[in-house]
Amino acid sequence: MSLKCETERSKTWQDFADGVPCVLGIDEAGRGPVLGPMVYAAAISPLDQKEELKNLGVDDSKALNEARRDEIFEKMQNDEEVQQIVAYAVRCLSPELISCSMLKRHKYSLNEVSHEAAITLIKDALACNVNVVEIKVDTVGPKATYQAKLEKLFPGISIHVTEKADSIYPIVSAASIAAKVTRDFRLRNWNFKEKNVKVPEAGFGSGYPGDPNTKKFLQLSVEPIFGFCSLVRASWKTASAIVEKRCVPDSWEDDEEEGKPQSKKMSGWLQPKNEDGDVAPKKSVYFKDRHMSNVLTF
Repeated sequence: MSLKCETERSKTWQDFADGVPCVLGIDEAGRGPVLGPMVYAAAISPLDQKEELKNLGVDDSKALNEARRDEIFEKMQNDEEVQQIVAYAVRCLSPELISCSMLKRHKYSLNEVSHEAAITLIKDALACNVNVVEIKVDTVGPKATYQAKLEKLFPGISIHVTEKADSIYPIVSAASIAAKVTRDFRLRNWNFKEKNVKVPEAGFGSGYPGDPNTKKFLQLSVEPIFGFCSLVRASWKTASAIVEKRCVPDSWEDDEEEGKPQSKKMSGWLQPKNEDGDVAPKKSVYFKDRHMSNVLTF
């Protein structure tokens, strides 16, 4: 996991259905957790295979137990007959990518991150010669605004954005299963980039802030100087509150030299100086004292 996000495709995604009109569904898994990636998935299926898709047993991933989800996803991956009924692609957005997006000077909300992932998957299906004529999407944010955004980007395709789409449309249910199983696998097999991360004997749990194992992991693993490891979404309030309480207070040279009161919060320097955050970064005292400025041309 890193700041780079790639689209991962199932075996039959490219040129799926050989030009037969298809429906595409999009859903995500892991929007709320403080740990691990958020996974966006798209599933595609021929319009005339709706009953066959239903017979596969797809449903909202939250309505299926883990064993049933794994069974259906295994068929989507390896059963040749099922691969002609449905194909999928996923994008795994790492905790680092999510946090960096949300902590930019010009903030990039989680809704915007989600929309970009969904749009990228739709574009990928079209680029892979899939004849997408319908799109069903589980909404993120106001559904009318989201639908209008997609209709502008993909004119000529019938698009429906709604709440609970994963319970209404089998194709979104298939995407929901792909997203959920992929996220669970990545979280369960997480490979820490950092050394000596402290993990409780019971593990770090589901990643949701209310999970006792996740709470214990956050308290145990925070490092006084460097904060959290890359498994943690540092932009989440759950994590930032622990950083403010448990980590060493910060000190900024510019404030000291200008006689300003010191911020007690490590995250204080990330806050914009006015309401819209459009103020350019202030020049460091170091450069002011030496009459140094940026050189844009030679």
